Amino acid sequence: MEPLATLFTIFGVISLLLVLGAVLGSFFTVQTAEVAIVQRLGKFARVAGPGLNWKTPFIETVVRRMSMKVLQFDVQVETKTQDNVFVQIPVSIQYKVLPEGVESAFYKLSDPVKQIESMVYNVVLGHVPKMKLDDTFLNQADIAKDLRDSLDSSMHEYGYNIVKVLISDIVPDPKVKAAMNDINAAQREREATVSRAETNKLLAVKQAEAEAESKRLQGEGIANQRRAIIAGLKDSIEDFSKAVAGATPHDVMQLVLITQYFDTLKEIAANDRTNTVLVPHSPSTIADLFSQFRDTMVTTNALSAPPDVSGPAGGRLK
Repeated sequence: MEPLATLFTIFGVISLLLVLGAVLGSFFTVQTAEVAIVQRLGKFARVAGPGLNWKTPFIETVVRRMSMKVLQFDVQVETKTQDNVFVQIPVSIQYKVLPEGVESAFYKLSDPVKQIESMVYNVVLGHVPKMKLDDTFLNQADIAKDLRDSLDSSMHEYGYNIVKVLISDIVPDPKVKAAMNDINAAQREREATVSRAETNKLLAVKQAEAEAESKRLQGEGIANQRRAIIAGLKDSIEDFSKAVAGATPHDVMQLVLITQYFDTLKEIAANDRTNTVLVPHSPSTIADLFSQFRDTMVTTNALSAPPDVSGPAGGRLK
């Protein structure tokens, strides 16, 4: 009897340990921002949230733990624009599992990344070949928006939400990129040349206007100077004629011319930058100069007098 009792005791202890192990093994924890898929006998049972959870021993099992964080992966799409330029378009997709779509996300899709990548290719290849290269750069944000809307509507039924789609750059072929840089540099150089030409034109116009204004003012100054000289000569002749009896205006004019002549010689001698000028000033030379002034005045009066149209006997010519 004792061996049998011992056998039952050992069996009872083993059973108790198995039960305790099963009970304790039925508790499991789920980390924050994660959920656990629990199946009962191969069938979906429930979604276990973060914290301590319980599953029925030997009946329920945890088959998958899924992250509820926002995930990201990158896709490199190569395509051709309408003007036959091949470009590389890097696309970054940020997505996450919807809390109410955990079951669909686990059971409907075996590889969500591959599914999203295929849709990205489909949308991009449907947009970019219809645009020229310049339009592709300009509509980069619109392409990303259309891509995000299309992916979100397609992946929603699978329990996924497309948070954001980013197109970080559009990279054309290196030769095309170099040609674009050359075109841009040439355009900027052309604009700089036009700007410099406009500046030179403006300077030339302003300089011409300044020269014209300077000549106008110079002419006005000379005219005013001549008027002042004429007025001064007139006053001098009138005063001299009143002071000296018998003096004619011609005598006074000759005296004024001689005076101006000597004043001019004085100014030439006073200017240290003037070259040496040899002028004869003997008494005969002065007399000749005075005679030349007088003859000039007589000739001028003779030319300005009206012609005599009377005949030899005082009659008029016919």
